[in-house]
Amino acid sequence: MKNGTLWILALMIALPCWAQEAPEYPVQPISFENVAIDDAFWSPRIQTNRQVTIPYALKKCEDTGRIDNFRVAGKIKEGTQFCSLFPFDDSDVFKILEGAAYSLSVYPDPELDVQVDEVIHAIAAAQEDDGYLYTARTIPAGKPVIWVDGPRWSNLRSGHELYNLGHMYEAAVAHYRATGKRTFLDVAVQSADLLLDTFGPGKSYGVPGHQEIEIGLVKLYRVTGNARYLDLAKFFLDQRGNDTHRELYGLYAQDHKPVIEQTEAVGHAVRALYLYSGMTDIAAITGDENYKKAVHALWDNVVSKKYYLTGGIGARHSGEAFGDNYELPNFTAYCETCAAIANVLWNHRMFLLEGNARYIDVLERTLYNGVLSGISMQGDTFFYPNPLAAGVGGNERSPWFDCSCCPSNLARFIPSVPGYIYAHREDSLYVNLFIGSKTTIPVQQTPVTVTQTTGYPWQGDVTLRIEPQQPMAFSLRVRIPGWAQNQPVPSDLYQYTDSKIFSVMLMVNGRREPYSMDSGYAVIQREWQPGDIVSMQLPMPVHRVNAHPAVKENQGRVALERGPLVYCVEWPDYEESVFNLLLPQSTAIKAHFRDDLLQGINVLTGTALAFRQDQNPKAIRQMKMPFQAIPYYAWAHRGRGEMSVWLARDPSVVQAKPAPTLASNSRISVSYMRDSGETLLSEMALNDQASQSGSDDPSVLRFNWWPHKGTEEWVQYDFPGEETVSMVKIFWFDDSGHGGCYLPETWTVQYKRGDDWVPVDPLNQYETTKDGFNYLCFRPVKTSALRLAVQLQKDVSAGILEWQVR
Repeated sequence: MKNGTLWILALMIALPCWAQEAPEYPVQPISFENVAIDDAFWSPRIQTNRQVTIPYALKKCEDTGRIDNFRVAGKIKEGTQFCSLFPFDDSDVFKILEGAAYSLSVYPDPELDVQVDEVIHAIAAAQEDDGYLYTARTIPAGKPVIWVDGPRWSNLRSGHELYNLGHMYEAAVAHYRATGKRTFLDVAVQSADLLLDTFGPGKSYGVPGHQEIEIGLVKLYRVTGNARYLDLAKFFLDQRGNDTHRELYGLYAQDHKPVIEQTEAVGHAVRALYLYSGMTDIAAITGDENYKKAVHALWDNVVSKKYYLTGGIGARHSGEAFGDNYELPNFTAYCETCAAIANVLWNHRMFLLEGNARYIDVLERTLYNGVLSGISMQGDTFFYPNPLAAGVGGNERSPWFDCSCCPSNLARFIPSVPGYIYAHREDSLYVNLFIGSKTTIPVQQTPVTVTQTTGYPWQGDVTLRIEPQQPMAFSLRVRIPGWAQNQPVPSDLYQYTDSKIFSVMLMVNGRREPYSMDSGYAVIQREWQPGDIVSMQLPMPVHRVNAHPAVKENQGRVALERGPLVYCVEWPDYEESVFNLLLPQSTAIKAHFRDDLLQGINVLTGTALAFRQDQNPKAIRQMKMPFQAIPYYAWAHRGRGEMSVWLARDPSVVQAKPAPTLASNSRISVSYMRDSGETLLSEMALNDQASQSGSDDPSVLRFNWWPHKGTEEWVQYDFPGEETVSMVKIFWFDDSGHGGCYLPETWTVQYKRGDDWVPVDPLNQYETTKDGFNYLCFRPVKTSALRLAVQLQKDVSAGILEWQVR
C-alpha cells in the first residue's frame, strides 16, 4: 500500500469511543491513530512492524505454546501441561495483541482481525468464572510451573499474576479503541472487578513483584470511567515500601521504602520505569504533590547519573538492574530493550505533566538509539541487551528468547510512535518530534490541520503547513532539541567538546519570524491563516561528546553524534580492530549519505590513528587510518565483530593492537558453551589480551561456566601446530558478593599426548587467588593442545578473564 493511500485511510478512521476518555494530564497528546505518517525513515519501520514483526511474533507465540496455554486452560484444546516456560509468557500474547490492535487502528486488515478475535476467544475461555485469569495455575498441570505453587496471589513477588493482568488491560483497551468490540474489554473488566474484591484496605495488602498492573488499571479507568480502578492503582503504589501488613521485597523490586520517599533509581530497570510511569499517572490525575516531587527526584537521578548516551537504562546484567551512580560500563552494559521502551513511556508522561521539552529530548535520544538498536531492520530478530561495545566475537540479534518480553514489547511499541509527535494544551499546539506526518489537532475546540515534511534524522529541515479551520490566534510550540542548543542531555552527565551554539532560524511564509523560547520550545504567537507555512532548519554539525569525570570508563574517550543519532565504529570498516583507534580532537569529521549501506544512512568519515604493538610490548607504532562511523541503531547487521561507541581521544587509553601470541592464535573449545551471543564471550575473553584491573573488572569481557555450579569443567587451546610450552598465566573472574562466580576449588593443567590428556609436571604450587595472574611453571612439553581442568566450588560457578601460554 502506498504512503499516500495510508494517509487517506488513517484520516478516515473514526473512533468515537476514544473521545469518551476524560483528559487528566495538563498537556494532551494526539494519539497515533489520528496521525498519518509519510516519512522516509519511519514509514518503512512501521510497515515492517505490521507486515513482519506482528505476524512473526504471533507465530512464535503459537510455536512456543504461549497461545495454546489459553486454549488448554479454556478447554478448547486437550492438555494437562503448561505449554511454555514461564508464567509471565501470557503477557507476551497480550503485548502482541496490543500491537495488533494499534495496527488495526490505522491499517484495516480483515485477516489479522480474525486472527486476533480467535486469540481473544481463547483468552476469554481461559478466564475462570469469577474473573481469575492466569493460565499457569488454571491448567491442571502434571508438574508445577516455576514460581507457581500454592493458592492464588500467594507468590506476588515472583509469580507475575498482576504483571500479566496489567498487560492484558492495556491490550484490551487498545482492542476496544481500535475496533469498538467489547469482547476483550469485558474480560479485562471482569478480571479487574475480581482485583477490587481481593485487594485494598482490609483485604489483601499484597503488591506485584513486577510493576505493570498500575499502568493497566489507569488505562482501564480512562476507558470505563470507573474510578475504583484508579484507586486500586494508587493503592498498589501506596503499599509499596510499606511493611505494616507484609514483608518487603527489597531494592530489586523498588520495595525498600515508600515510593514517595524514593529519590534514587535502583533495582530491576524495567520494573522501576514501569513503576515511575504509574507514579506519574497518579501525580497527574490526582494532583498529589508528593508523587510529583518523587518522580522529579527520580528523573533527575536517572538523567544525571544513570543514563547511557544511547538512551539505554540499566548497567548490570545481574538483576537486569541499575548500577550505582555513574556506573555506566560499555562492554557489560545491559540496557535492556524493554527498559528503553519503558523510558520512552515514562518521559512522555513527564512531558504531558509539565510541557517541558527536556523530557522529549530524553525520549528522542532513547527512541532513535536505545529502542531501534533492539530490532533488526528486517523486523524479525532482536536484541535483549544493547551494549555500547563488543569484542571480536561481536553480538547477533536473536529470532526469539525463552523470556521474550523484548520482541513482544517492540511489536506493540513501534506502531505507537506517531503518538509522540504532537500535543496540545489550551491555546498551544506542540510539535515534539520531526517525522513526516499529517494530523488534525483541536486547539481551543477548533480543528487545526498540520502537515509536516522533513528529511530528519539525516537532515535538519522541517516544514509545517498550518491549516486552521478559520483564522485564529494560538501559540505554535516547536521543540528546539537540546542537541541543537549544545546540550546532549538535560544534565551535566554528557557535554559537547565544542561550546559553539548554532542559531536556529524559523520562517513563516518565507519571512523570518521572531519567536521566544519557553521550556525548550520556540514559541510563535500569531493569528494563523489557512495555508501558513512554517519552515525551520536545525543545525546538524558532528558533535564530539565527553562523559562526566565520574564515569571512569569513559575518561580519555569521546563519542560522536549528529542530530538525534549516536554513532559507533564497527569491524567491517576496519582491517584490524576498532579498539586501537585514536580520534584526535583536530580530526575533521564530515557526514555524508550512503544509500548503498544499511538501507540508507549518514556515515561520519575522517582520519584516525591506529596503534600497534611490536613484539617488544613497549614499542608502539601508529599510523593513519581511514575513519568511518555508522548510526548505533544499525550495528550488528553486517555480521559479528567489534563495535564501540566510545573512542580513545587520549593515547593513554588506546588499546594498541597486541602482537600475536600463541594463545591469541589458538582455537578455543570449552566444556560448556551457551548459544547465541553469550557463547562469544568465551571465544574472545580468554585470549583477547585485554588488561584487567581486578577479577571483577566490568570493563573487560569474561568467560564463565554459569549456570553450571559445583561441576568439573575445562577450557582448551588447540595450537596452530605442535609447540613447546612451559608456563601458563591465568586471571580468574570472580564476582562473589553480588554474582555467582567464585574462584575454583582446584585446577590443573593438562597437555595432549596422542589421544590422551596428561597432567603437566609442575615446578611450583598451583595458586588460586583473585585480582592478579596465577602462574604455573612446568617442565616443558611439546604438544598440539593445552587444557585447564577446573573443579567448581559447591553451589557456585567460576570464570576466567585471561589465559596466557608460553
